[in-house]
Amino acid sequence: MSLVTIFSSVFCHKEPIVEELLARTSYRRVTDDDLTDLASQLSGIDQKKISAAFASKTSMFNKFTHEREHAIAWLRLAAAKTIMEDQILIDGFCAQLIPKTISHALRVCLIANVKFRLNCAEEEEGISKKDAMHRIRKADEKRSAWTSDLFRTRDPWDSSFYDITIPTDRTDVATSVQLIEDNLKSEVIRPTDKSWQQVNDFVLAAEVGVALANHGNNIDVSASDGAVTIEINKNVLRLHRLEEELKSAAEKVEGVKSVETSIGKEFHQADIYRKYDFDAPKILLVDDERKFIHSLSERLRIRDVNSAVAYDGESALAMLDEDETEVMILDLRMPGIDGIEVLKKVKQTRPEIEVIILTGHGSEDDKELCMSLGAFAFLQKPVKIEVLTETLKKANEKIERNKARKDADAE
Repeated sequence: MSLVTIFSSVFCHKEPIVEELLARTSYRRVTDDDLTDLASQLSGIDQKKISAAFASKTSMFNKFTHEREHAIAWLRLAAAKTIMEDQILIDGFCAQLIPKTISHALRVCLIANVKFRLNCAEEEEGISKKDAMHRIRKADEKRSAWTSDLFRTRDPWDSSFYDITIPTDRTDVATSVQLIEDNLKSEVIRPTDKSWQQVNDFVLAAEVGVALANHGNNIDVSASDGAVTIEINKNVLRLHRLEEELKSAAEKVEGVKSVETSIGKEFHQADIYRKYDFDAPKILLVDDERKFIHSLSERLRIRDVNSAVAYDGESALAMLDEDETEVMILDLRMPGIDGIEVLKKVKQTRPEIEVIILTGHGSEDDKELCMSLGAFAFLQKPVKIEVLTETLKKANEKIERNKARKDADAE
């Protein structure tokens, strides 16, 4: 039977439609949680990191690590392997991962106007209209971010993504289910040998995508009967070298017969393509001297050490609540919360973060206090960049040892 995908937002009366459809068919429902679990098993990446791909806000470190794109690559592979089975219903964000090239997939979108959704929220969960509106906006923001990542458009309800769009505020459950069932009987989406080959192509493209992601590349991949095409959509300084690197990684994937690279329509945009390193430490620079901190950030970047910046202690602490900072390079003398207070709060709430003090006004007493509070190192401005990078290297080695010890204890 045909594959069914269902995509909707909150309070669109999706659940009774899906439940009735499952009751009237022998389909197996596969949710985002199911695919997150499978992606985690396939990759060895923690489930929380995989599910972070669905968040509306990207980590401030993602432009360096591309963890979100890495997670999506594994989710795509999980989805591809899942639809190798017959009679599958993909329900959720991951419905958007199924490519249009698979002709026996029926893509369904459930939508409703805001008034209807507010009423559903009140009926289903007894929450106020104000709270319901907040949840609706947050949910729609997540879906916009998701389609932006996948298709470079922030309109998740674009009709071109779907075969059927059902307005649930004007269509009851029975009619909605009947409409889906009627479309499933169409000759157009009936499975064929060709459409199952399209599934196999999707699996191979996803496997190549993961292989490239593991080499630090985020590249569009397609496949046709073992012939793989890699599309480069960002400008690159050494195109030939990148092409050879991508081909070498792709050719190692079982089932690949040939590899070609192509230049995508966005290749000539201003952004320069760079490989990413999702194992690199997440470094936060905290200093109120903006010129200095940007200069330091650039000097580190030249040495392949990427960092985010904060200009005061309050901002730095707020960032810790949203992102997984691993190393903080911290000035002592700042307006508002000074470096000593930031160090205390970090070590109280996030003791695993390694804090390197970098100051131009520190005394021996300051050094003694900072080290007693748990600072990893105490450096004076101006500091040689080689000294700082070596200190960062040692901090990262300590972080990796602690992670390994934690993993061993968990086993």
